[in-house]
Amino acid sequence: MQTDLRPEPAVETERRPWGSFERFTLNEPSTVKIIHVEPGQRLSLQRHRDRDELWVALDPGAVFEVAGERILPEVGDRVLIRAGETHRLSSDGPAVRVMEIAFGNFDEDDIERLEDSYGRA
Repeated sequence: MQTDLRPEPAVETERRPWGSFERFTLNEPSTVKIIHVEPGQRLSLQRHRDRDELWVALDPGAVFEVAGERILPEVGDRVLIRAGETHRLSSDGPAVRVMEIAFGNFDEDDIERLEDSYGRA
């Protein structure tokens, strides 16, 4: 990742004879989504009270904005967003996908939008 200011999420890697796997969550409440962002678009600047989020870049061109810091992740890079931190996801050109793992109580009504390009409150 291009920054060393963000804490590294607790992801465990296990080696096997055939290779390895990464475990992102184990026996805890979590919700997993793949977020699709159209070319040049962005989500609202937002925060949540009741959940942390782990974002994993799946395509080149994603932009993560977390707590005022702009991060240009490589494919596979991760960022952990703690409850209460401001964050926004956008595309720096192409359509992009990001895997989001939410830890804690997941509810779309927990979104507090601070800024939004589409006029949503």
